[in-house]
Amino acid sequence: MRNTAPDGGIGSGERIAKWIARAGVCSRRDAERLIAAGRVRVDGRTVASPALRVGPAQRVEIDGEPLPAFEPPRLFRFHKPRGVLTTARDPRGRPTVYTLLPPDLPRLMPVGRLDLNSEGLLLLTNDGMLKRRLELPATGWIRRYRVRAFGRVAAARLEKLAEGITVEGVAYGPIDARIDREQGANLWLTVALREGRNREIRRVLQHLGLEVGRLIRISYGPFHLGGLPKRAIAEVPPKALREQLGGLLPEAPIGRGPRGGGR
Repeated sequence: MRNTAPDGGIGSGERIAKWIARAGVCSRRDAERLIAAGRVRVDGRTVASPALRVGPAQRVEIDGEPLPAFEPPRLFRFHKPRGVLTTARDPRGRPTVYTLLPPDLPRLMPVGRLDLNSEGLLLLTNDGMLKRRLELPATGWIRRYRVRAFGRVAAARLEKLAEGITVEGVAYGPIDARIDREQGANLWLTVALREGRNREIRRVLQHLGLEVGRLIRISYGPFHLGGLPKRAIAEVPPKALREQLGGLLPEAPIGRGPRGGGR
């Protein structure tokens, strides 16, 4: 019988899976898989549940190795090109954003996603808590896009998107869409929304009779693509990060940390 840690789930500290993700080892979902496989120990006892809460005074190990020390939250702007997936692995062997990143970066997680054929600004962070905070609709940050679409649509129909729309049984929140210019059979539009569900812009515009040819995210909240070249990555300076995020920026755990003496 394994010597297991109590299930916990009540009290101070963070859930063990979240703690592992914040340390930059893997995603929270992967951490839960490690726990289920019996590979995670806290203070020498195998963890029985991802609901267990831990704090800085405890020693957390995976396969007998202590977690690395927590790094301060960092945020990067990346110019994602078309034809690249926002995922860590693809069973079909297609390129992912991680195949384009320099090897000397910490483990990074995407803030939101851009689908295979979308391009533009993708935020990446080393901190799982910061990632979740920036993705929450409650944060209220506007995602802004430049869109090239084939077809014609009345400006009045675009204006009504500000009231929200239901497409094939899916209710979408308010969308701000305007025509910037007409170019032959194509339109260039600027589209802004706060939630950004999977393929939301493509589905809504298709419902209006427009076929999206290019979808470029140009900003995410206060962070902008600007002149960042395709495939390039740039870190948001710590001072700018503090100024822009304010209370959204999580503090690194205080104290000895989960490393318990280092590797």
